[in-house]
Amino acid sequence: MRWLIDGHNLIGRMPHLHLDDPNDEEKLLQHLRRYRAKTGHSITVIFDPGHSYQPGQTKKEGGITIQFAPPGKTADQLIIRRIRKVKNPQAVIVVTSDRAVQEAARQARIRVIEAGAFAQQLLPMPPAQAEDEGQQADINLSPDEVDEWLALFKQRDSNE
Repeated sequence: MRWLIDGHNLIGRMPHLHLDDPNDEEKLLQHLRRYRAKTGHSITVIFDPGHSYQPGQTKKEGGITIQFAPPGKTADQLIIRRIRKVKNPQAVIVVTSDRAVQEAARQARIRVIEAGAFAQQLLPMPPAQAEDEGQQADINLSPDEVDEWLALFKQRDSNE
């Protein structure tokens, strides 16, 4: 699966990320790196020209392609251009809330996910929900707590 993401559009839908933050792109990329590590999916994120990276720059980092639109272009224009070149629409998902980009993707028979819905997938699960879904919570016990638990289990085993 390949993800084509409207970067600043997604930042605007992420809690605790703000478009006026000079590090907003890097913060989003941290979320995308974690998502990539979990899913193994290929990700392309396209940003409007910005201050964090040189406009027009494209770089690849471990399965994530990061592109900034050059001056005079928008991320939407670059995404629509990429959509028109897709040969296997079933293998691509576009993440955006921009109506023109959504329409271009639908015309190309590419699945679209609203940026707000995808933002929820990027956020870490609350501990109670993670436990409900069978995932272990990350709990750090002190050496004394470990000894207490070991003593408790030894005591239980001897009573059986």
